[in-house]
Amino acid sequence: MPIVELIIRMILSYFVLLTVTRIMGRKELSQMTFFNFVSAIAIGSISATLVTDTSLSIRNGVIALAGWCLLTVILGIMDIHSTNVRLAVEGEPRILIKNGLVMEHEMRKVRLDMDALNALLRQKEVFSITDVNYAIFETDGNLSVMKKDFKSPVTKTDMNIPPTTPVYPIETTIISDGKIVTSNLEELNLDRSWVEQQLQSADIQSTSDVFYAELQKDGSLYIDKKSDIPL
Repeated sequence: MPIVELIIRMILSYFVLLTVTRIMGRKELSQMTFFNFVSAIAIGSISATLVTDTSLSIRNGVIALAGWCLLTVILGIMDIHSTNVRLAVEGEPRILIKNGLVMEHEMRKVRLDMDALNALLRQKEVFSITDVNYAIFETDGNLSVMKKDFKSPVTKTDMNIPPTTPVYPIETTIISDGKIVTSNLEELNLDRSWVEQQLQSADIQSTSDVFYAELQKDGSLYIDKKSDIPL
């Protein structure tokens, strides 16, 4: 490819891409849903092909790029005016924690495990599931969290409460999806018999009945059973 043609293709692709991106709006950048993700990949691929592939004429490349962007804009308009189109294109938010209970059936729908959920909670400065009343997984992959009422930002100093020494330094996962996390038990100097005693005291006969269990800093064990019925 002659260098002059390469420069022309590059400049043309840049300005066409800049123009159509402005037309599509800021939502494509600020809210990366499934459809936005596919559109971004396709538009980027067409732009790259327009610059480097000599078998694709400049006219056809610009038409393909403009056509894909036009399709994106049309679906975006339909998304605004039609709930059915919005659900089909972007999906819907999923409630992963409801009234303090982990909704494992919803977690499976979004293909999220407890490690990933805990990571998302930590990004919201939540280090224990027991602090959460509701957690909603948004269509753009973000997690919206509503803490329980008693988890207010008031400090112990404000309430003249003397500081207490926790039994454990941080909340730790003990059971995840019915399986005991043995590595965490070993770090805490605990064993399986301790876990079984805790489950029996909660009238649970087997770890397979537990979706998630978390050891709190005060030594108590938070337990979320499988097949929780949403309240």
